Amino acid sequence: MSRLFSWEGFLFACLIVIFTFNAVAAPDFLSISNQINLFQLSIEKIILALVMTFVIINAEIDLSVGSMMGLSACTFGYLHQMGMPAALVILICLCIGVAGGLFNGWFTARLGLPSLVVTLATLIGFRGLARVMLEDRGIGGFPDWFAALGQKGLIGPIPFALISFVVLFFVLYILLERSGFGRKTYVIGSNRDVADFAGIDTARHKIIIFTMSGAAAAFAGLLYAARVGAVRGDVASGFELDVITIVLLGGVSIFGGKGSLVGTLLSILIVLNLRNGMALLSITGHIQTGVIGLLLIASVVIPRTKLATPSFLKPEVTP
Repeated sequence: MSRLFSWEGFLFACLIVIFTFNAVAAPDFLSISNQINLFQLSIEKIILALVMTFVIINAEIDLSVGSMMGLSACTFGYLHQMGMPAALVILICLCIGVAGGLFNGWFTARLGLPSLVVTLATLIGFRGLARVMLEDRGIGGFPDWFAALGQKGLIGPIPFALISFVVLFFVLYILLERSGFGRKTYVIGSNRDVADFAGIDTARHKIIIFTMSGAAAAFAGLLYAARVGAVRGDVASGFELDVITIVLLGGVSIFGGKGSLVGTLLSILIVLNLRNGMALLSITGHIQTGVIGLLLIASVVIPRTKLATPSFLKPEVTP
């Protein structure tokens, strides 16, 4: 019941209003193909948002996820063009994601550098590597089985990427809200000194979370390559901002220690339904971006206006 009288409850009410309006205003909105397409067009971003929830609750930030996603996709295209087996290339791309996440985590947690600075540097570095590999070329012609992962249904009309998102959500939900790992994530995000005093290896924990972020970004890059069927050096440019917007709108505090995956999921559904509804009503992309931007501002300002905001609109704290 507590979730109903929280920021999550407010998001749920907004979602019901948006969903109802879309269903009335756009008859095609409720079709199965449109509902699947609603997720499919942003599947990489919403997968990244799930793991970014861990990063921000842990009082860190990862600005490099979009660039790592691009690096993974471009590496797949480059190595496949060189004649390497696609299955081996997939493994290499995932390992690159893990290595990139470890790099971010090590410099942040062990050397004490701000994650904002570290991941801003790797944002530039990963993107640079992707552009060096492909320059201004586009690479396609991927194997049919690989392209099918992003373009065809795996279970009926439901594609592999959407199934992956659902499975990942439940796994991460259990990890964050039903395990010791999740409780440590909140404690470290709330006060790292207290966590250190309690005997938690905070550096190790942060490295694990950054590694998760890097691996998720590499996986999302592979999904993008499969869905689009081609890659370029500018793949996923700016995605990190959309991902962070979704997470903050879901009630995760930018200062760490507060938020939940349920809030992130509700935020994902709101953003996807808003964009889809506006697209069906022929509203331009610039206006769509402006609406999402206003939502982000509201999500940051409203919960922190203590005198003007009812308690049930403040993000719920999950200890």
